[in-house]
Amino acid sequence: MKILITGASGFIGSFIVEEALRRGMDTWAAMRGSSSKQYLKSPDIHFIELNLDSQQQLEEQLRGKDFDYVVHAAGVTKCLNTADFFRINTEGTKNLVRAIQKVNMPLKRFVYVSSLSVFGAIREQQPYSEILESDTPQPNTAYGKSKLEAERWLEQLNEESERKNEPLFPYVVLRPTGVYGPRERDYFLMAKSIKQHSDFAVGYKRQDITFVYVQDVVQAVFLACEKGKTGRKYFLSDGEVYQSSTFSDLIREELGHPWWIRVTAPIWVLRIVTWCGDKIGHMTGKISALNNDKYHILKQRNWRCDIEPARRELGFEPHYQLKEGTKLTIQWYKENGWL
Repeated sequence: MKILITGASGFIGSFIVEEALRRGMDTWAAMRGSSSKQYLKSPDIHFIELNLDSQQQLEEQLRGKDFDYVVHAAGVTKCLNTADFFRINTEGTKNLVRAIQKVNMPLKRFVYVSSLSVFGAIREQQPYSEILESDTPQPNTAYGKSKLEAERWLEQLNEESERKNEPLFPYVVLRPTGVYGPRERDYFLMAKSIKQHSDFAVGYKRQDITFVYVQDVVQAVFLACEKGKTGRKYFLSDGEVYQSSTFSDLIREELGHPWWIRVTAPIWVLRIVTWCGDKIGHMTGKISALNNDKYHILKQRNWRCDIEPARRELGFEPHYQLKEGTKLTIQWYKENGWL
């Protein structure tokens, strides 16, 4: 089996590449020429540079390369300019799919890695209930909006194909909640802060958080390749719900219980901090981890989601709960000199 993975040098993408190699697949890693190959050392990897900004170039780059599976994990979660979210996450997806269709690639499955963020802050009234696939998405971040726009375009593509009585494009969408694990950099900042004796939380209202370990996302990717139904969208989490302080407590435990000061600030303080972070980012040209999108993410109180369809239709079963996943993640950070 021949598989193409976009965003192969990224956090999730690099683990997908490793699993594809473990399965003995003919593995192609798509990435920018400037991207690091730090986690892509195997001589069995075939590298390909794809320009997601140009459908025409993609057609040239893909012509004659018949992949059985394409996993589209490329994308951005932070941008200085809002338009870049849509250029990369939305238009890049459109260009890739159009190119695949144009070169008549006999594709078995196209797995699009989206996000729970496409739903935004819904079901925020206590007691919180799970976000369901039947709910109406209300993304409150540019990232979530760009991902949702790509999802809706895929839906419209197949609706048009149905009207024309043409074959459907075999896509499946995965919507993971907060993904953590080795190599991840945003949650790493939390671990670094705790090691330096401080933990920062916002909002006094109860917050229900969900997580999914990177290897469980990888598991879902290959289950989607094998069993995913065309047009289906699956939430991914570890099946549990945690309080906002749980992750911090587990990180601190794995760091040997350093002394710390835990500060919980009101939401308006977060608004000021992220507004300043956004302004500084535009002035310096460097993206801040505390930006306008991050404000909405941290403000959101309910991250519960229903993973039963993934369990039922894909056979997805999370192997890592937060305690074990945190232990493995902090261990990796230590062994690789991050902490």
